[in-house]
Amino acid sequence: HVQLVESGGGSVQAGGSLRLSCAISGVRYRRYCVGWFRQVPEKEREGVAVIESDGITIYANSVKGRFTISKDNAKNSLYLQMNSLKPEDTAMYYCAAGSAFTTLRHDRYTYWGRGTQVTVS
Repeated sequence: HVQLVESGGGSVQAGGSLRLSCAISGVRYRRYCVGWFRQVPEKEREGVAVIESDGITIYANSVKGRFTISKDNAKNSLYLQMNSLKPEDTAMYYCAAGSAFTTLRHDRYTYWGRGTQVTVS
């Protein structure tokens, strides 16, 4: 019943912006953590930004000051505003949901979307 669906990926020039969205259904607990992760071929999945139920956030050092994670509880949606994009941001971006552990470690998340591609040139 739990389902996550990403959207908003695309191709942009360096310095440009994109806004990713994730529709989430099937949340079962009062407390939880959701976030964005990215992965390139032959590399480990990397935590980008996460947000817990009460709004506390954690960002990877590589995106601090450029990316902003947010959520809309009424719409059951998660967002990632990405500004000042760099070629090294190119990856498949996934949204994920898990327990109340606030962490960028991908192995602490249980549910995953199928991903949306972001390409920066």
